[in-house]
Amino acid sequence: MSAVKPNAMPEESNVLLKTALFKQVSSQQAQELLPYLKQATFSKGDFIFREGDTDKSMFLLESGRVKLIRSARDNRIQLLSIHARGEVLGEIPVFDPGGGPRTASAVAMTNKTQVVWLEHDVLFSWLNEYPRVAVDMLQVLANRMRANNERISDLVFMDVPGRLAKMLLSLASRFGEPMEAGLWVEHDLTQEEIAQLVGSSRETVNKALMDFANRHWIARKGRSVIIYEPGMLIRRARR
Repeated sequence: MSAVKPNAMPEESNVLLKTALFKQVSSQQAQELLPYLKQATFSKGDFIFREGDTDKSMFLLESGRVKLIRSARDNRIQLLSIHARGEVLGEIPVFDPGGGPRTASAVAMTNKTQVVWLEHDVLFSWLNEYPRVAVDMLQVLANRMRANNERISDLVFMDVPGRLAKMLLSLASRFGEPMEAGLWVEHDLTQEEIAQLVGSSRETVNKALMDFANRHWIARKGRSVIIYEPGMLIRRARR
């Protein structure tokens, strides 16, 4: 990891204006936070923060990808989510009045992953000046809660192939690149991690992937996938 002092970051690269959490913030308001931003660059596999940490910083992903994971007592790892540029990380300790520890670890998935962060006291002092921004933040956090509730519902009511189809479509919407044959999606996930996102075993997910490939809906290329028939995946996700 390499770090940059807050006031060493050029103003034109103000990441706040590129995040959903601050999309209603004016440039002038965002500039007030710029001197307090801290920035660091991480290599693939580096921990940005760890489960159990007691700091109260809020992180913003400037470039690269980050995965959130949890560890069991027997050292098993559960992949919770994947985050890309402009998304917020680690906001729970910031807004938790009890100041509890971090509930997950954040790990860089790509080299040169750049992250900036704000300390709790700086952020809340700024929010006191612009209370309207707090309302916008609540809307973004509510959308994240809605997505989590939907995922829980999918685990209860949707079968594994349906959840897998929905997950592939989500990855495609975030990371897909158009090509002549379809959509190229470089997810950089192992089969075990895909299974964790879907909430099933690796064997069951691999069987569903093979079925999708045999139907010519997708093709697997290492840690990437080509989606030929997004419409069929949409139909499968709606069963």
